[in-house]
Amino acid sequence: MHREEKTLPESPSDFIRIRGARVHNLKNVDLDIPRNQLVVFTGPSGSGKSSLALDTLFAEGQRQYIESLSVYARQFLDQMERPDVDLIEGLQPTICIDQRAGSQNPRSTVATVTEVYDYLRLLMARLGQPHCWKCNVPISQQTPEQIQDRLLALPDQTKLMVLAPMVRGRKGAHREEIDKIRKSGLLRARVDDDVFELDQIPELNPKKAHSIDAVVDRIIVREGLRARMGESVALALKLGEGRMLACYLDADAIDAKHPKGTWRDEVYNTELACPSCGLSFIDIEPRTFSFNSPYGACPVCEGLGAKEEFDAELVAPDMSLSVEGDAIVAWKALTAATQKKHQAAAVEFLKKHKVEPTTPLAEIPEKTLHQLFHGDEKKFLGILVMLEKEYVTTTRKARLDQLAAFRAEVICSACKGSRLRMEATAVQIGGKAIHEITAMNVAEAREFFQQLTFVEHEEPVAEPIVREIIKRLEFLEKVGAEYLTLNRAADTLSGGELQRVRLATGIGSGLVGVCYILDEPSIGLHPRDNERLISSLTDLRDQGNSVLVVEHDEAMMRMADRLIDIGPGAGGDGGRVMADGTPLEVETNSDSITGRYLSGKSKIELPEKRRRIAKTRSITIEGVTTNNLKDVSVLVPLGALVCVTGVSGSGKSSLINETFAPALLKRLNTPTAKPGPHKSLRGAANVDKVIPIDQSPIGRTPRSNPATYTGVFDEIRKVYAGTRQAKQYGYKASRFSFNVQGGRCEACQGQGLQKIEMNFLPDLFVTCATCRGARFNRQTLRVRYKDKSIAEVLDMPIRDAVSFFENIPMIHRTLASLDDVGLGYLSLGQPSTTLSGGEAQRIKLATELARVDTGSTLYLLDEPTTGLHFEDIRRLLDVLNRLVDKGNTVLVIEHNLDIIKCADWIIDLGPEGGSGGGQIIAAGSPEEVAAVAESYTGQFLKPLLNGRVAVAESE
Repeated sequence: MHREEKTLPESPSDFIRIRGARVHNLKNVDLDIPRNQLVVFTGPSGSGKSSLALDTLFAEGQRQYIESLSVYARQFLDQMERPDVDLIEGLQPTICIDQRAGSQNPRSTVATVTEVYDYLRLLMARLGQPHCWKCNVPISQQTPEQIQDRLLALPDQTKLMVLAPMVRGRKGAHREEIDKIRKSGLLRARVDDDVFELDQIPELNPKKAHSIDAVVDRIIVREGLRARMGESVALALKLGEGRMLACYLDADAIDAKHPKGTWRDEVYNTELACPSCGLSFIDIEPRTFSFNSPYGACPVCEGLGAKEEFDAELVAPDMSLSVEGDAIVAWKALTAATQKKHQAAAVEFLKKHKVEPTTPLAEIPEKTLHQLFHGDEKKFLGILVMLEKEYVTTTRKARLDQLAAFRAEVICSACKGSRLRMEATAVQIGGKAIHEITAMNVAEAREFFQQLTFVEHEEPVAEPIVREIIKRLEFLEKVGAEYLTLNRAADTLSGGELQRVRLATGIGSGLVGVCYILDEPSIGLHPRDNERLISSLTDLRDQGNSVLVVEHDEAMMRMADRLIDIGPGAGGDGGRVMADGTPLEVETNSDSITGRYLSGKSKIELPEKRRRIAKTRSITIEGVTTNNLKDVSVLVPLGALVCVTGVSGSGKSSLINETFAPALLKRLNTPTAKPGPHKSLRGAANVDKVIPIDQSPIGRTPRSNPATYTGVFDEIRKVYAGTRQAKQYGYKASRFSFNVQGGRCEACQGQGLQKIEMNFLPDLFVTCATCRGARFNRQTLRVRYKDKSIAEVLDMPIRDAVSFFENIPMIHRTLASLDDVGLGYLSLGQPSTTLSGGEAQRIKLATELARVDTGSTLYLLDEPTTGLHFEDIRRLLDVLNRLVDKGNTVLVIEHNLDIIKCADWIIDLGPEGGSGGGQIIAAGSPEEVAAVAESYTGQFLKPLLNGRVAVAESE
């Protein structure tokens, strides 16, 4: 399908003009890009698309913006140097929406990123109905006498402070409030949770938020205190303007950090209180619902919704063993004396409950087993609490590391994962609390708000807030993110998902006259969802913006106003504009590889026949209920290329990455994570090992690179250490490492860059003047192999290095694998921080290819076609088929139809995303899946199969 062609504008001001672009591999590129149009950059991986769009246009746009700011403002921003280009003019303000993960802050969610949560907090604070979290009834006013009765009902001998809230989380020195307390005849105040006498309160930092409570009375609860309690409550309510706090020591709340009990605050309010139990609310504000504020965040998990603690399944993985029979493996991390003490306490507890210490854990009654691990209400703390106490008090790092292996992130037991205080979760609107609303997916939340009604006097407040929420939710749906829940943590989103969430935010902002630059926004999208994404981009264009997209998706290319093909190859073989015009014009351009694929002259062919599937040689996982999966059972045939498909959010990652892979690794005694809930796993003995190959970085510092990750750099250093010059100088292999002293340049410590302190301006990184970026000192660089220094080898493209080291098999085999997976354009020493997720994944794949395998290995890949052009996909398919031909199994989560049509077996999930998915829609060969009418994947596959029917039968 082609979009209707537009007449291009001819005014110079209607173009972004680029002259002489030489960033990275660009070859003096001259280009006129029409403004306010959808322009797609395409070409083979490494050809220079990102160099042109991101490292030239976006970098210059950012630099121009920063240069326009004052010197004072610039000191807070990163220094940006001018890209290597002669001229860029007509460039609008730029916004880049890329694949890179945003903040790794676990507090960031889909709702906070899109500002839906800000509006939702405002709505709850203005119109929410508070409920008692104990009685679940709407709260009402409370009298001083009722407050007094509640306090006198505390257990005898309870330590209690009666407090009047004066300041709640406000910045300032607050001298007036402290003077007010003094004039009331009181002697003490609680400032930021510490109690001081008034004349000893430290000077408060006026730039920080503080909380101040007047200490009205300090009491030990006993009989005969009614008159005194009445006076204290009355004074506290007077000073607190109808509000007061009771801070008491809860002697029952004992843990490792609070062996004598926990101090708790109870709020009392003469305006809002439960008629049944007397529970009070403090004033409801937007910050009450913020898990980033101490006034809204759960005090136990501090607003994270989860906390790290000892996991019973890790502490005692084998339930067939007993307490006396080494069931508690975590005890082995303790000293012999401590282990003996813990075991004796557990044995004594079991005997009190009439359970023999030799009884397997699986046979202990459920309630007793829970108390064994979590403690009872009496003296026994519980195995997990005792371990927590050891973890908190130990100072030995080795023991800490050993104990840490038995800890896992679990949902906070206090807030049940809501992240909020009980006060916040007890406020409802439309019968739902805020955490229940954010647990909905985007589509469900939009429907909820559209059906929400208010009484007449609430409408003026509610209407504009609800309108903004619905608008943002509709934008999220439009970019194909309707299956995401609003409380989904941003750091768990894939690169494509995060990019689409950001895109929805960008569309919702309503900006005009902006140049948006996107890096493969279709990543992770099923072909069914692509149309909506393209529609969103055209909407952005029609608002009056330039939309520049780096993309390999065919549908996106065909809908572009302008298609620019960079090539012809990668690295040094790329960097030229091969075609520039409408999609139809590019199709007819004989110089364009992309054009040949678009016109059908080149294509990825179907396999002549598919491998025979032997269901007797397979792995089956049954009863999977992880996330949205609905008790599914799946057979994965071995010795085949298997694709897991389905629309976005249908449950592919939940099935494979969160359940199947961890369960299989656990069975093979190489556990990496706790598998999702499932009933059984059969057939694990049919594979020797499982190798997950994901898109996580191969290293997090510039010192890591393809040569170091694959291990080939160790062999290269040995080659240099074996040269005649190195032996003459007495150099060993360590001399040729830039990570240790001796051979590296000490001026930059082997980084090739030096940091210059700019005082009031940002730090500046410049090429090291001593080694000129070579990383090594002059003496080391004198050693040469085939007339090349070690620094020159690290700068060499992998494609050239293959022939350079052709006589050294250990090096040549690894480099050839890197070239085979389409990474020949990378330099051997390219810092890992500059690699995309797709490049990192292919480096891992090449590393595995170079190893001698057993022929019974299961490789797991998640969207390996990310960032790949048609031609690169063809090469990747060759590599994957080579692995399978050796007897291995390749299991791929994929949306790319060229990979899917060449698979031997497809497992298709759906039918929709989120709660509408989680089912197996079809399983079989591509021809069999294409025959299933309910399968969206099958519908898109059918036209690509040339009318073929199943060509291989299952055994």
